[in-house]
This record gives sequence, C-alpha cells and structure tokens, in this order.
Amino acid sequence: MSVLEMKVPSPGESITEVEIATWLVKDGDYVEKDQPIAEVDSDKATLELPAEESGIITLKAEEGDTVQVGQIVCLIDMSAAKPAGGSSEAPKTEEKPAAEAPKPETPKVEEKPAAATTYATGTPSPAAKKVLDERGIDPASVKGTGKDGRITKYDAETAAVPAMGTPATNGSRNVTTTKLSVLRRKLAARLVSVKNETAMLTTFNEVDMSEIFRLRKLYKEEFAAKHGVGLGFMSFFTKAVTRALQLYPDVNASIDGDFKVNYDFCDISIAVSGPKGLMVPVLRNAENMSFRGVEAGIKDLATKVRDGKITVDEMTGGTFTITNGGTFGSMLSTPIINPPQSAILGMHNIIQRPVAVDGKVEIRPMMYLALSYDHRIIDGRESVGFLVAVKEAIDNPVELLLGGDERRGLEL
Repeated sequence: MSVLEMKVPSPGESITEVEIATWLVKDGDYVEKDQPIAEVDSDKATLELPAEESGIITLKAEEGDTVQVGQIVCLIDMSAAKPAGGSSEAPKTEEKPAAEAPKPETPKVEEKPAAATTYATGTPSPAAKKVLDERGIDPASVKGTGKDGRITKYDAETAAVPAMGTPATNGSRNVTTTKLSVLRRKLAARLVSVKNETAMLTTFNEVDMSEIFRLRKLYKEEFAAKHGVGLGFMSFFTKAVTRALQLYPDVNASIDGDFKVNYDFCDISIAVSGPKGLMVPVLRNAENMSFRGVEAGIKDLATKVRDGKITVDEMTGGTFTITNGGTFGSMLSTPIINPPQSAILGMHNIIQRPVAVDGKVEIRPMMYLALSYDHRIIDGRESVGFLVAVKEAIDNPVELLLGGDERRGLEL
C-alpha cells in the first residue's frame, strides 16, 4: 500500500499555523489529484487545500483544529482503485442479499398516562425557591421539570428574568456560541492594537458627485462595450486618491519605530466584502493605471475574494486603503486604519441634498468623505490638504483626472 502524508503548506511568509475551517470531503472518500479537499483559515486569508494525489483519504484533523505549517492533516492511499461509477465514497464490501424475512409487526406504542397533579406540581425545591426569591421571579411563571412537576434549581436558574412591570416571556431564549475564525480573531486583535497604539484622528469633508454622475451616464455603455468592464465610482476615487497622495506624500507613508517610511508608489488597498468578512486586496502601482486598468483590477480582485480564490500575496502590502461603506447605506463613519498604513479614506452613501451653488440653492448628489489618519506621522495640514485635494478632483474630474478631455481620458 502506497500512502501519501499530506502536510499543511506554507500560505505565505510569517504564517506558522492555520485553522481547518471546513473539510470538503469525508473520511474514506476517493479524491482526485488537485481536487479541493479543505478550506483553511490563516490570519490573512482563507485558502483552499488541494489533494496532492488521487486515492482514498483518511482525515487526521477535525474542523476547527489549529494546525502548524508542515503538520500532517490527512493521508491519501494512492494504491486504492477508484470506485466504479465515479462515486466518491470508499468501496464497500459486497454483501449477499439475505433471504426475505417476514415483515415484523409494527410495535404498539404504549401511551403513558398523564402525570397526575400533586402537591409538588409547581412547587419549587428549597434551592430553587432561594434562586427565584433572589431574582424576583414568580414560581407560577416557571414550568417545573422535576418529579411530579416540581421546580428544580436548574428550572429556576434558567428561568427568564422579566423586565420591571412586564410578565415573563414564553418566547425562544436559545443562545448559540460559535468560535471565531483565525482570520476574524487576528483582525480583532489588529483593530484593537490600532486603537491602542496609534494617535488616530478623523477629518471630514463632502463632495459633489454631479460631474461623476454626468460622465457615467454619458459614457458607461460605450466604456463597457470597448473595455469589457463597467465605469464605476471606485476608478474616480482611486485616481483622485493617487493624485492626492503624490501631492501629500506623508499620507502615503508608514511609521517603523523611530523612523518614517515613504513610498514612491501608490499600492491602494480596496476593501471588499466576501463570505469570510471584509478583505483588503491591493492594486499595485495604481498611480500608473488608467480608468480601465483600475476597474478591471478591482473586478478581478473582488471576484477572487467572493470565490475564495484570493492569495496572501494579493492581500499583503498596500500603502493606503479605500473603503466604501456607502454600498451598505452608511452615511457617515470613522474608518479604522489598516496597519502598518497611516491613513484610510471612507466613502459613504450618496444623498440628494440642497446645497448653495453660486448663491442659489440646488439639489445635488452629495457624499460625505472621512479620512482617518495617524497623527504621529501626519499633521493636520497634510490630512486636511489631502482630503481637499480628493474633493477637488471629484468635484472637477474632467480637468484634474481626465486631462481636460473626457473621451481621451477614458480611452474612448
């Protein structure tokens, strides 16, 4: 018998352990080479674990187990033949049909007589009475599960405590406890550390989306027909951000102990919601991308996140983050910095609001923007100047983002 010991591969640099999130096969199944057999969570992403060879699989770890990189998680018997008919189940020993036996008679269900009501029914035990008295619960509102309907201490401890002036509820009181994934636990730890270890501050502004609306309405069909991707809001904001980062380079920096690290490139992390939570894949050198390049890059990364195909390398790095809470209806928020970055831009929903334009009140599509930044490295002048630069580019995209020629700027 030739048996392969499958070990946990390294998902990326600095990752030493993963968690078995889901087994996609059962113990004893026949698996094909490269068939996904499990989903594993690291502290950066959820990855699929493919079978290294074909054969019958024996699982060596349970769902929820934390396993070290290099640890054996399953065995594959490569000498096992594939079951006939393409079944994924392990071959079973053929059994000869037994002689037909007489059908057994349907057993009669004995009906138990209803428990008679006695002096004990609804009466709390001494321990239960103490608990009920301490909580101010009327024994008449508690159903006893003890002998003859007596109220036990457990009944008293699990009884609902009614709000003042209201009767006890008879509705469902189920509580479900689920272990957080290693990705969610790592994210929680990082977010807490950001709040505790950075001097985070948020500044706000608003942008007029009228020109973006006009451009998208005028060119979205032609843009999609020529480039194969839609013309969305994110390309305008990504280009506005890269322009502003080049004007205010400290917003594109990070802090490393006593040193400030500046980057001459703009790797933009784009927050994308997926089945496993919020992911932040990175657009590399976004400052050099066209509108088509940004839209195609975001579409590709978002698809990988939603299909669980995103890699650790595609999530690593990033010098600045953009997150769009407006897709979920958020009007205003204070986004948390994505370490080791020093700033994050939050977009929000677009609301038709009355605004003053050249001394007159007009209804315009307006959006609030929020910039959270690390005050240890970014001063107020840079943060406010950066956000104003983003606002200027969104308010006037033809001149500042499209070079004064909207068709040429969109490569139409």
